[in-house]
Amino acid sequence: MPDASLRPHLDADEQSRLKKIALVSWLSIIGNALLATAKILIGMTAGSWAVVGDGIDSFGDILSSVLTLITSLIIARPPDRRFPWGRQKADTVSTKLLSFVIFFFGAQLSYSSFLSLIHHDIRPIPEAAAFVVTGISIVAKILLSLLLYRAGKTSGSAMLIANAKNMRNDIVISVVVLLGLAFTWILGVGTIDMIFAFLVGLWIMRTAVSIFMETNTELMDGLDDKSVYYQVFDAVQAVPGALNPHRVRIRKFAHYYLVDLDIEVDPTLTIADAHQISQKVEDSIKRRLRNVYDIMIHVEPLGNVERSERYGLTREQL
Repeated sequence: MPDASLRPHLDADEQSRLKKIALVSWLSIIGNALLATAKILIGMTAGSWAVVGDGIDSFGDILSSVLTLITSLIIARPPDRRFPWGRQKADTVSTKLLSFVIFFFGAQLSYSSFLSLIHHDIRPIPEAAAFVVTGISIVAKILLSLLLYRAGKTSGSAMLIANAKNMRNDIVISVVVLLGLAFTWILGVGTIDMIFAFLVGLWIMRTAVSIFMETNTELMDGLDDKSVYYQVFDAVQAVPGALNPHRVRIRKFAHYYLVDLDIEVDPTLTIADAHQISQKVEDSIKRRLRNVYDIMIHVEPLGNVERSERYGLTREQL
């Protein structure tokens, strides 16, 4: 676990956040390692390739948790000449990478299952042990998913939330595997197990594509939650002397926000008075909006018009 106390550039909240991410990641690694090993070994001995596929997917969860740990170490590094803003977006980039890892495991499972089906490989009826390990996996995955999701929400980690969503899908996968085992036993046809393994692989790939798409908005400096903009406009309106907020641009920076905006003030004010108003605007925004990383305010004289301004939003444009 990274010792954030050795990094004086991190405040107490950020140190606590990184410690939580590391702790939850280790718990996920240990839990998934036990589940993956059990499902692969028992799946092979019990003759269920769907259970083996479920175990392979759990190994993918181990890789994603290791990736989260590495990401927390990268984020903890101080800003430098190459990354003057810091490395908070490593969380978003790692989430993107995670989607490729998940997709690979799903594609491999579907491909191998498809080959077995078209070659008419004869499969034995799975043994009862396959039912037991799948049932235990469902319960364990529910607990791990809840742990990851709550930790991801409280720490603002996109990686933990993505891992939690992936694990929720694992629960669905395990339920599908259990149904496949039941149908195989009832109908006495081992091929049904391979069909369900193929479907599990498709579900894994669907999850990967979903995670990949969710990170696009942040990487493109967009923002889905428009209420954040309203909070900024309300914060400016609450400051006497701060007028006509415009060209407002808000970006996500991992779990933080970067805020840029223009305001207008009485043109007869001194530079010091105008600066004081902009400082009050910054304080007002920080009181209303949590996790603000940085605010850049451009002060203009009241009535100023710049035809070249093309970026940012006004309240009327929301």
